[in-house]
Amino acid sequence: MQNKLVVLAGALVSSMGVIPYALAQTPCVAQNFVVPPGANSSDKAAPFFIDTTGLDFKTQPPTRDPKSPGYPRATELQDGALPPAGAEGNFIIGPTHVPAPETAAKEGVPKGTVSTFTFSSKESTIYNPGLIRDDVAGCGNSSIMSTTTAPGDKSNMVVNTSHPGTWTRTIEVYVPSGYVRGTAAPFIVIGDGGSTAWKDVNTILDNLIQQRRVPPMVSIQIGNGGQDAQGAQRGREYDTVSGTYAQFVEREILPLVEQRTGVKLTRDPEGRATIGLSSSGTAAFTMAWFHPELYHRVLAYSPTMTNQQWPSDPALRGGAWEYHSAWTGPAGPNLTVKAGVLTPSEAPGAPLIPSAATKPIRYWFEMGDQDLFYPNPTIPDGMHDWTLSAQLMAKVLAAKGYHYQFLFVRNAKHVDRPTVAQTMPAALEWLWKGYPIQ
Repeated sequence: MQNKLVVLAGALVSSMGVIPYALAQTPCVAQNFVVPPGANSSDKAAPFFIDTTGLDFKTQPPTRDPKSPGYPRATELQDGALPPAGAEGNFIIGPTHVPAPETAAKEGVPKGTVSTFTFSSKESTIYNPGLIRDDVAGCGNSSIMSTTTAPGDKSNMVVNTSHPGTWTRTIEVYVPSGYVRGTAAPFIVIGDGGSTAWKDVNTILDNLIQQRRVPPMVSIQIGNGGQDAQGAQRGREYDTVSGTYAQFVEREILPLVEQRTGVKLTRDPEGRATIGLSSSGTAAFTMAWFHPELYHRVLAYSPTMTNQQWPSDPALRGGAWEYHSAWTGPAGPNLTVKAGVLTPSEAPGAPLIPSAATKPIRYWFEMGDQDLFYPNPTIPDGMHDWTLSAQLMAKVLAAKGYHYQFLFVRNAKHVDRPTVAQTMPAALEWLWKGYPIQ
């Protein structure tokens, strides 16, 4: 299920961990995975510090030690084991990842129905026109792998190859067997629809529903708008720290799902979940954070809780990094936006989770010990270590009393497919704890 960029025929549709950059041919710029040139990795008190504690650079990306100083305490499980059902807190699993039995279709298990339709930016109000970045043909992310940052601000990437364009995405809807027309169904919204990471989702749901481990639910896989990261539609949708993407789904996608499939989707936030991988994992959390009246349950693989937001927002300069930590650059005044104007503020606006009241969000997430580390050599901003970002998220969630489960996964890379196959059934069961099963 690939998205189509109509006006940019030569563009490579990619996402970190979905289409490996190593597949690109020269003269493509390779991903970095080491401390970027000219970065500050020695002075913790200076701006844009990169912490390399506990990193083994003999592997690419480097391997992290889950017992590194500064990482939250976690329970290490026997190889092959997963946390007990419903358990909360931090866990270490691996290094072996065997697919869960629920990933395979079983004889006698009723199967849900699947339907698909497409949606174009020309039909959208919120994302019309779309956003397209001109990259070298065959070199995904080429224009941002060799760009620069704004003078004096290593967190602000300059992207001058981005322009309006048209995209078309595919929506796949799974309706559980036995759904009674007219009844309000719980559902999950899945970002990066069509990714190979989600290939077993419908089968898993068939099995879990039959075993009464999750409620009968609708699954809505929404393809991204195309390309990846700064200056592209996918990055615009998933890495922007605001309620816009949630409103896009609510106002433009869900009504179409109901219209095209005949299902009725629940309005109860307890019966609504968001799921994603990498940047769409961040978007899944962002949807619930900005709209807890819409979503209470979130699941993410390798969420990009780093500084990927573009264009840079002066009121939130670290993008999703500021969910858990302060911007790493030079100290400056607190800022907010009032009536569209950037205004000094007495109250700090970030980090977002520590400075806000606890929200009714139940969050399952994982991160690999070889997840991404500064893949782009041009942005040495102290905010692009994926594994560290997950550890910091676990810390602030625990401090605020959130219901969460975090897995640090040994022998796992970014959106690690064996890990997904091993953990998804148990993760979905954990996610839906407390919801009535019919």
